[in-house]
Amino acid sequence: MKTIASTISHHMVHHKVATNNFSEDNKLGHGGFGVVYQGKLANGQVIAVKRLSKGSGQGDREFKNEVLLLAKLQHRNLVKLHGFCLEGKERLLIYEFVPNKSLDYFIFDPIKRTQLDWERLYNIINGIVRGLLYLHEDSRLRIIHRDLKASNILLDNNMNPKISDFGLARLILVGQTQGNTEKIVGTYGYMAPEYAMFGKFSIKSDVFSFGVLIIEIITGQKVTGILHEQSTEDLLMEDLLSFVWRNWREGTIINIIDPLLNSSSQKEIMRCIQISLLCVQEKVVERPTMATIARMLNSYSVSLPLPLEPASVIAGKPGSHSISDMQSGEDSERIIRSSQSKNISANEDSSDEL
Repeated sequence: MKTIASTISHHMVHHKVATNNFSEDNKLGHGGFGVVYQGKLANGQVIAVKRLSKGSGQGDREFKNEVLLLAKLQHRNLVKLHGFCLEGKERLLIYEFVPNKSLDYFIFDPIKRTQLDWERLYNIINGIVRGLLYLHEDSRLRIIHRDLKASNILLDNNMNPKISDFGLARLILVGQTQGNTEKIVGTYGYMAPEYAMFGKFSIKSDVFSFGVLIIEIITGQKVTGILHEQSTEDLLMEDLLSFVWRNWREGTIINIIDPLLNSSSQKEIMRCIQISLLCVQEKVVERPTMATIARMLNSYSVSLPLPLEPASVIAGKPGSHSISDMQSGEDSERIIRSSQSKNISANEDSSDEL
């Protein structure tokens, strides 16, 4: 990593040349902590450069966290960190360039969705499982991502998934089952209820987020979207997890599957829906581990338990807040701070502590 980092410092005339002085034309996207640009080194290597927001203490923590973690992690389903640059107030993270943007770019667009048949989607799901299994169990470390969502799944030339954005990830000791934090970070809709309400996170928090992600992939609907008007006078909204659960329980699950998906794959799709509902159960102990999920996906001889009712995406408890009160913008990060009264506040920036 040092070699590439020094190469970047040398050839960028301090990083600006590679990105054409951080031109808008080279902008790939942005998140809570900064903007990502496409760049090219003097040797022709294409890179992605995340330029963190200046003067943000949150950005400093995210920068340090991502460098320390990704320097030690190597897996084909994780985005690769090539290096980093620090100069004055500039903080840059340099990644491999992943050409096909992120998963949300495809699955929530009715036109672009047609490029992803079930075979490709199933491959993406399996790749995410392999990446999470590596983070949770197979690497030298035990990492909880804490911000798994469609926009943090990048897709390479062959539409293979790469988990990205480790700024909010937490390292826990091997043998440690969970951690606690007073500052709760992540994205509304993907956060497990025990984390959103009480600050308790574990590998099962990522499992919850993964379950939400599968449901979004199969339905083509955002977890934060408004789905269902139960009354024209009193607008009571049904969240996505409840909607899927109700249809699964009533035997009408075919109603929630995106019609674009191949009907010949229905058995596989139904199995994935059941796995997703197991992942989003409110009780942590009832959710499977990623190792169990991998076995469920790869062997029909593994029988699936019947899922219990899922947690509500609204802070884990029905009726605590209306969806309209907590509607998130596209790819926006949220902070939920726990207090004795369990009041919820949402902001556009995330914060964390190392």
